[in-house]
Parts: sequence; structure tokens; C-alpha cells
Amino acid sequence: MSIADLRRDYTRAALSEDEVAGEPIAQFAKWWDEALAAEVPEPNAMSVSTVAPNGRPSARILLLKDFDARGFTWYTNYESRKGQELESNPRAALLFFWQPLERQVRIEGRVERVEAGEADAYFAIRPLKSRLGALASAQSRPIDSRAALEERYRQVEQEYGAAPRRPAHWGGYRLRPDYMEFWQGRASRLHDRIAYCLQADGSWRRERLQP
Repeated sequence: MSIADLRRDYTRAALSEDEVAGEPIAQFAKWWDEALAAEVPEPNAMSVSTVAPNGRPSARILLLKDFDARGFTWYTNYESRKGQELESNPRAALLFFWQPLERQVRIEGRVERVEAGEADAYFAIRPLKSRLGALASAQSRPIDSRAALEERYRQVEQEYGAAPRRPAHWGGYRLRPDYMEFWQGRASRLHDRIAYCLQADGSWRRERLQP
């Protein structure tokens, strides 16, 4: 079978303007609960796309760690490629794909760092090895070998022991959305797409998009 022949028809559900919430965070929460109930593998996995100063885009899969009325939060190394790109252009796009439910959620908006206290609290509940890994890795920078990385980890483990503190170069980002789109797969590629656009007065305009 060729790549061009790989396809499936989406027939699981539909999405109408009458059934979606009036604002997008509430709609995301509804779909999030349904993804959990359906036991979608790693429902918090999301693509995070950023743009470099020269206009070159980049994307990677990260894990959502919180969402509320303020936006969508994840944690990473501030000195990584994505961190540097967000410093120069603090806008990003997120994408969730919940294949078993035949759903996508697209989110765009401005990104800001979470407060230090919030980052400290999250860092403290991470598994110890993950905390040590954040200290050992100069994320996105070249290294000679895997052995060199593992040696750096052993050095950090000896130095910090069982109670490492959050390093200044590691913390959280929160994307405050100004655009969200909910995509429900439908038969014959006539998918349902409902978009929310933030208005100047803080309200959300909702509209259906063609597939």
C-alpha cells in the first residue's frame, strides 16, 4: 500500500454550533474530560510551535501540565531553542490530536513565563530523576556523547542529592489564547470546525469554518 492510499473515514461524532460552549476554555474542558473518559493515550501531549527571529518555525511535542481561565501551561528549559524563540517572539501555537475521538484542538496566543512560586511548586512535585535531569541537561545544546550526558547526570546527583532546587533556567510558560479551533472528523473529509476568536472587548466570536 502506498502512502497516498493510507486513509480512513471519520464517522464517530459531529460538532455543531448549538452544542459547543460559549467560550473556548469551557469547551476544551468538556473535550478534555471526554478524552480522559475514553482513555486516550497521553491526552496532554501537544505540539508546541514557535518561530525564530529569522522567521523559521519549529515544533516539538511537550506535555500540558495545567489549564484554567488564564490559559495553558507547560514547563521547560528557558535556554532551550523554544525558550530562546519565545524570548524574541512570545507567540506560539499548540495542537492536540486525540485520534481515538477523531478530534483536534488548535490554540494560538501570547506566551508568558509563570511566576517563580508556581514554577517552584511544580518542580518540587516532579520525580527526583526528572528534577536532576533538568539540572544536568543544557537542553538543545550539542554534547559529545550519551556517555558524557550520563556522566553529567551522575555529577549532578552527587552534588544535589535528594533535594535539588529549581534552577533559574528552568520554569513554566503559559499561553493565553486569542484563537482556539475545535475540529471533529467527519465522513468524506467534510469535517466540523468551530473557531473562537478573542475580541477587543474580551468576548469571543464563534464561527464555523469550512473543512
